[in-house]
Amino acid sequence: MSVVAVLDVGKTNLKLLAVTPEGAVLEAIRARNLSLPGPPYLRVDLAAIEAWLLRALGELARRHRLSAFVATGYGSSGVLVDETGPALPMLDYETEAPDWLHDAYAAEAPGFAETGCAIGAGAQRLAKQLLWLERDWPEGFARARHLLALPQYFAWRLGGVAASEITTLAAQTHLWNPQAGDVTAIVDRRSWRRLIPPRRNAWDVLGTIRPDLAAAHGLPTDLALLCGVHDSNANYHRFLAAGLGDVPLLSTGTWIIGFRPGLALDRLDGRRGMVANVDVDGRPIGCTLHMGGREWERIAGEGPADASTADVAALVAAGTLALPGFADSDGLFPGRGGRGEILGPPPQGSAARSALATLYTALCCATALDLLDARDRVIVDGGFAANPLFAPLLAALRPGHRVEVSAAPDGSAVGAALLWARHQGAPPATVALLPAPPLAVPGLAAYAERWRSLTGAPGRPAL
Repeated sequence: MSVVAVLDVGKTNLKLLAVTPEGAVLEAIRARNLSLPGPPYLRVDLAAIEAWLLRALGELARRHRLSAFVATGYGSSGVLVDETGPALPMLDYETEAPDWLHDAYAAEAPGFAETGCAIGAGAQRLAKQLLWLERDWPEGFARARHLLALPQYFAWRLGGVAASEITTLAAQTHLWNPQAGDVTAIVDRRSWRRLIPPRRNAWDVLGTIRPDLAAAHGLPTDLALLCGVHDSNANYHRFLAAGLGDVPLLSTGTWIIGFRPGLALDRLDGRRGMVANVDVDGRPIGCTLHMGGREWERIAGEGPADASTADVAALVAAGTLALPGFADSDGLFPGRGGRGEILGPPPQGSAARSALATLYTALCCATALDLLDARDRVIVDGGFAANPLFAPLLAALRPGHRVEVSAAPDGSAVGAALLWARHQGAPPATVALLPAPPLAVPGLAAYAERWRSLTGAPGRPAL
């Protein structure tokens, strides 16, 4: 059987999956993705990821006939490389930025109308990272030949061909103007265009694996290397491939991204975590972006446990509310970054904390869908699709709307694997969806209304 090896680089976890061209996951090898502390700054451990990847590829090759490799990874990530490897360590966007950087970047940053993306905190924007690296490490910056996003970096390491790709260029980097379909003005003003390699489609084959790597790790010499794709856009591609590209989607994980096809970009409010993404075909999409998975972990705490409907009902009856935000960035709520608090009787025990985390996340996602004016139907995919309370709570918070859950647990990897099918001209994929019946919780509507009032969340649009 022909199998696609998919590297999924998450902010917290690494996965290498064996996936059929039709999107069935055969197996997965997993590891933690741990960044290294400074000096010079918090940085991604690319060498450790690569060593793990090659070992894991060798394991998969012993059990499957690997035909293609494709990588997907989180956004606003980039590696400056020279002819042999990284010219500078890859900066982790959660590193603590120097005091001078915010003001210096604010003076040069492209506006929201140009990028569909606010400046954000710290080093969250790739253009902001480049300004920092250029000023403080000028020799390494000058030596760099290419700027590669994570998916294209690993394709380059395995095959030697440098490329850029639209979803990774446009993933909140401040390097891409979705409306104009070109780089932003800061790229030319600072002569960074030289760093951006030729653009290729996510499904394009850049070549085959280097012979030395194939020999050293027992890999097929004809292993095709695809260009690769941004992780949430890979997930979205799965629905595009199944003819569901007009349905709003919640792609959930460390970051939760709401996709709203057809939303005019002038409707985006950068103060409320609204951003423009671009799909694999280059079409701009209105989105919301907040660190919902990280917030869930911080509310649930150590040793989170399975929660029940009774746990949720007890919190609602007690009036226990979690108010934003539990991540450092503001997300959907202006000025609330890092100011998360719990009102009312504190949750007692791990199940109660997990229930509160899920209730809070569902309220935030309902807010995101309201901001996107997403009506009638929404699909929930990713990590929170496996939480049995989340989608039913979301359905209860949005009466009159249809909530469906994608059954596949590895949506980004499956969507990336389907790029190989697209390259080969295969027929459309299918996506299994399960309806989420609303969770029956007495008093939930009044509880949600109080939460919206306290957080300043927008009201629900009329049906």
